[in-house]
Amino acid sequence: MIEVDAETIVANYPTLYHMAEAGSWESIARHGLLSTRALLDLFEIDDPVRGEILRMRRPSSVRIQHEAHGSAVVRDQIPLSQTRLSKCLTDMTFEQWLNVLNSRVFFWLTEGHLETLLGARAYRRLAHDVIVIDTQALLARYATSVTLSPINSGATMYNPPARGTTTFVPIAEYPFEERRKARGRKNAIIELAVEKGVPDIRDVALNVERRRVGEPSTILWERPR
Repeated sequence: MIEVDAETIVANYPTLYHMAEAGSWESIARHGLLSTRALLDLFEIDDPVRGEILRMRRPSSVRIQHEAHGSAVVRDQIPLSQTRLSKCLTDMTFEQWLNVLNSRVFFWLTEGHLETLLGARAYRRLAHDVIVIDTQALLARYATSVTLSPINSGATMYNPPARGTTTFVPIAEYPFEERRKARGRKNAIIELAVEKGVPDIRDVALNVERRRVGEPSTILWERPR
């Protein structure tokens, strides 16, 4: 297998994209783009609410509150079906896979994949805060915490591929050239994930856009030049 490195990722995918709930940017800018688990830790969310968020599929977004930190939104998992997921897991339980998802933050590597999610039935009528990331800046700080996935790990809607302990792998172990030749650059890597999150998101983001399908986007924030 030909090893891939951070420079190859940057050369092929100079920008990354994260879709957040509309209105989330203010909280994200203050606290960072955190995994679900890290966000619950910061907001000191205890059981039973904590268990409901971490150990079960979320059919809708959940707003959490903290006396000092204000409010934040834990995103829904609408594209994830427990029945279908359980059938395509190879060596993990449903709860273990949820732990994988809840311990990371996720980025699309192409705008095309972002637009597919924006246009999905559950989201197309809603506005979203889209964070556009400088890949080079992110990897300069978080390369050792990054894992790559060849699938949309949080979706099981249509003929879901198998997934398990080998789905997310470090950059150096990812078979990029093999997948690029077979699937093309766009589909060589589907997700880039960062363990725990990106606390200094303002330092690696290029801009934040309010986007809704069929409407012009609005710039909410841009990195100072």
